[in-house]
Amino acid sequence: MSGRLDRLLEWIVPSGSVLQRTVKSGIWVGITKVAMRSSQLIMLVVLARLLSPAQFGLMGISLLMLSGTRKFSRFGLDAALIQKKESNVDSYLNTTWCLEFGRGLLLFGFLFAAAPFAASMFGEPDAAPLIRTLGLVPLIHGLRNPAVVYFEKDLAFHKSFLYKASGGLTQLVVGVGYALYSPTVWALVFASLAKPATRTTVSYFLDDFRPRPFPKLGAAKELIQFGKWMTGSSILGFISSEGDDAFVGWFLSATALGFYQYAYRMADMPATQLSGVLSQVTFPAYSALQRDLGEVRQAVIQTTRLTAFFAFPMAFGIALVAPSFVPVVLGEQWLPMVTAMQILAFFGLFHAVTRNFGELWKSQGRPDLQVKLGLVRIACLALTIWPAATLWGIEGVALAVTGIYLCPMLPLDVHITAKMLETTSGRFYREFLYPLVAAATMFGSLWYVRSMTEWSALVELAVLIPAGAVIYAALSLLLERQFEWGIGRIFGMVVRGIK
Repeated sequence: MSGRLDRLLEWIVPSGSVLQRTVKSGIWVGITKVAMRSSQLIMLVVLARLLSPAQFGLMGISLLMLSGTRKFSRFGLDAALIQKKESNVDSYLNTTWCLEFGRGLLLFGFLFAAAPFAASMFGEPDAAPLIRTLGLVPLIHGLRNPAVVYFEKDLAFHKSFLYKASGGLTQLVVGVGYALYSPTVWALVFASLAKPATRTTVSYFLDDFRPRPFPKLGAAKELIQFGKWMTGSSILGFISSEGDDAFVGWFLSATALGFYQYAYRMADMPATQLSGVLSQVTFPAYSALQRDLGEVRQAVIQTTRLTAFFAFPMAFGIALVAPSFVPVVLGEQWLPMVTAMQILAFFGLFHAVTRNFGELWKSQGRPDLQVKLGLVRIACLALTIWPAATLWGIEGVALAVTGIYLCPMLPLDVHITAKMLETTSGRFYREFLYPLVAAATMFGSLWYVRSMTEWSALVELAVLIPAGAVIYAALSLLLERQFEWGIGRIFGMVVRGIK
C-alpha cells in the first residue's frame, strides 16, 4: 500500500517536493478531520434527541463568552512559530508555554467574575454557572506541551491525529454518556472540558520536550510582534463570524440561538471541513515555498480547484435534503431551523472556497489583510443584521450573513489573492464555474423530481443523497471531457491508488 501511495504522489507532484509532502500530510489531516467531525456529528445528533433547543441556546451563550475572551486575547503564537524559517524553535517553547498558561489563568479569572453580568445581559441567569465552569477550558489548554507546534511545522500530522482525535473521542463519550444519565445542558459543558483535558495529557506523550517556567523577554516580544495582527484578525473574526450568534441570543432568544447555531453547524460543517484540511496543511507548505511565487500560485490554484469540486455539491446537496434530514436525523423539534440551514449552506460554500486564501496571506507575511477585510465584513453586517432579524428572524440573519459573503467579501478575497499571486481574478472564477454548473444542474433536477412525488422524509433522504452523488459525478466527467476542466487528475488519482 505504501508503494502504491508513493507512486500515486509522484504522479501528482515531483518526487521529494514540498507539495508532495503536503499531499502526504493531507492524508493524515483528512483522517484527523474525519475522525473529529464524525465524533462531533454523532454527539450533536444524539444530544439533539436528548436535549431541547433552549438548552443548546444556553450552552451557545456560554460558548460565546468563552470564544470571545479567547479570541480577544489570542497571541497567534503557533502561527508565529510555524511561519519561522528555522526548523528548530525549541528556544521559544518555554516562553510560549508561560504566555499560554498566563493567558489561561487570566481568562479563567475574568470569566468567573463576569459570568453573572454576561448572563443577565442575555436575560438568561442560568447561563452564569455554565460560563464559570467553561472558564476552565483555556486554563487547561494553557498547560499543554508547546511542542505540539511541530506537528504542523514539520507536517507530522500522524501525531496531530492522535492529539486531536483523542480529545474528540473523549468529548463524544463524556457528552453522550452524561446525557444518557442526566439529559441536561451539563452534558455539553462536561464534554467541552473533557476535550482539552485529554489533549493536554496526550501532548506530553507525543513529544519529549518538557516546558519550564523560564520565559525570555526578547522571545516574547518577537512572538507578540508577529501575533499582533493575528490578535486583531482573531478579534474581528469573532465579531464577524460569531457576532451574528451573539445578536440572535440577545435580540431574539436563547431558543432562537439554539436553532440558529445548529443550522449553522449542520450547514457549514461538510464543505468547510475539506477546506479546513487543506488550509491546515497549506499554511506550512506555503510558508516553505514563500520565495517561489510560481510554485505557490500553482499550489493555490490546484487547492482552489479541489476545494470547489467538493464544496459546491455539498452546499447544494445540504440545501436540497435539509427538509428531510432535519426531522429524520435530529427530530421534529428542530424543524424551525430548516430554512436557515438551507440559506447557510451557501455561506458554507463561500467560506470553504476562500478559506485557503487567508493561509496564503499569512504565509506571505500579510496577516493584516484578514484584519482589514474583517472590518469591511463587520461594517456590512452591522448595517444589515438588525433590519433582517426584525423582518425574518433567524432566516433574516442567515440571509444577511450569506449575502455579505457573496458580495462584497468573495470578490474582494479573490481580487487580493489574484494580485498577490500576479494573476487575474478570472483565473479563480473559472475554478468555480464548472462545479457550479454541475451542482446547480444536480440540484434542479432532483428538486423537480421531489416536487413530483410524495415520498416520506426517510425515503427522500435515502434516495436524494446517492442520486445526487451519481448525477454530480456524471456531469463532472462530461464537463471534464468537453472542456478539459482539469479535475480528471483527481479521478486518475483514485483509480491508480486502488490498483
